[in-house]
Amino acid sequence: MQRILHITGTMDRAGAETMIMNLYREIDKTQIQFDFVFFGNRVGDYEEEINIMGGKIYRIAKKNTISRVFALIKLLKKHPEYKIVHSHTLLSSGLNLWAAYLAKVPMRIAHAHSTNDVSHLSFLGRLYKKVSLLMISKYANYYNACGIEASTFLFPTKKNVLILPNSIDTKRFAEIGDNYKEYINNEFNLNDEVLKIVQIGRLQKVKNHKFSIKIAKALKDKGVLFKMFFIGQGELYEEIYQEIIRLNLSNEVMLLGLRTDIPEIMAGADVMIMPSLHEGFPVVLVESQSVGLPAVVSDSVSPEVDLDVDLVDFESLESSIETWVEKLLAIKNTTVKNKQVRIEALSVQGFDISQSVKILVNLYNGV
Repeated sequence: MQRILHITGTMDRAGAETMIMNLYREIDKTQIQFDFVFFGNRVGDYEEEINIMGGKIYRIAKKNTISRVFALIKLLKKHPEYKIVHSHTLLSSGLNLWAAYLAKVPMRIAHAHSTNDVSHLSFLGRLYKKVSLLMISKYANYYNACGIEASTFLFPTKKNVLILPNSIDTKRFAEIGDNYKEYINNEFNLNDEVLKIVQIGRLQKVKNHKFSIKIAKALKDKGVLFKMFFIGQGELYEEIYQEIIRLNLSNEVMLLGLRTDIPEIMAGADVMIMPSLHEGFPVVLVESQSVGLPAVVSDSVSPEVDLDVDLVDFESLESSIETWVEKLLAIKNTTVKNKQVRIEALSVQGFDISQSVKILVNLYNGV
């Protein structure tokens, strides 16, 4: 059995982490096992499931960056069974893979899950990006990305990048989309007259929840009967909560925190909103299209997310709030392609999890 050491942030219910777990659940664990390194002591959402599936978890709680690097080198030298290190930490993958290189790990994979425009940051921020990209180029010897834009961001000079789409169990999501259309109505005591809007993602600046709250205020001012559900947790919880209170939207905007019924919630919603400041290829948009949920997303999101099932509508963050409101109101009447059409469209483009697992196994077997 091969044991692969994945380096991630805390394994919470977020995009990159969810993709890793999708792969982990599907992979033949008699042949390949996933283990994880986390930098910190907080317990992540997926840790119990990782333990159940036989994965090992290592924690490096050092606060100093260099101390973390040396602790990782020590860990890898202590465990020479790790012939493959797979890093998912965007720019800091450079340091992680430098440690793997110094520990003489043969296969060092950098995986790009998103883009991150730091052009507005300080000189030190831009310098950090430049140095990180150089380190990734030098110390990784395999390059994976969820899409073309993420690849271009993290591997601007590389031509041999393996595109591994943010794949899911398309059949399962499509069936949920057909069978749980009344889920939100039943769960929150609503009816079909209520416009049900969902936003799924961490409560952090890049997800732009305050923009969504402005949309909610405009909908209320127009007299629209609606509910907006924010699903996720994060450091901006209190700030977002206070903004909801300030604008007298506590009856219309609900902070649901982490949920295990996200596919069912999507199935019962009318529209998903994603006004992100930037994204790579968010897995939640693959899930929403498989379920059959229309989405209005910012044009800062990669155009690759439109999987040709007529469920993604792009809009500029420079457009007026009223423009976004009108799109949300119009999209409720979208005709959704049937389940089989959605499954086939996503599978043809490589978004079914079984195909991604085969690609990843072939990569790991090349060590």
